[in-house]
Amino acid sequence: MSIRRKSRFHAEMRAESMNDIMFFLMLFFLIISTVVNPSVIKLMLPKASTSQALNKQPLTLSITKERKYFINNTEVSLESLETKLKQELNGIPDPTIVLRADNSLSIQDLVNVLELGVKLKAKMVLSTDKK
Repeated sequence: MSIRRKSRFHAEMRAESMNDIMFFLMLFFLIISTVVNPSVIKLMLPKASTSQALNKQPLTLSITKERKYFINNTEVSLESLETKLKQELNGIPDPTIVLRADNSLSIQDLVNVLELGVKLKAKMVLSTDKK
């Protein structure tokens, strides 16, 4: 005697919850991408054992190892650096410039930029990485 089912078993997958999962993943990655540091200039900053946070929004000056200068992620030539800094600092009381210099630069490169800060009467702060 042979007992068989009349209908065969068909495997099926419900995809209604996949929409919710994909939505939450997309939302998660959008939130995380806005939290990431907006500065995309690759620099190897010097190391320091102590650090101090700034409370106000300063102007950022980045110098790569190829001696390319960036003011807030906008590339500027060395010749026009002083005028661009002057334009950016115009009207800001107690201006502060955060200097993000690559650790392979010579001391003379840093001194040249620091002289610009003295000339423009701006505070210059050297950005470092933690050890």
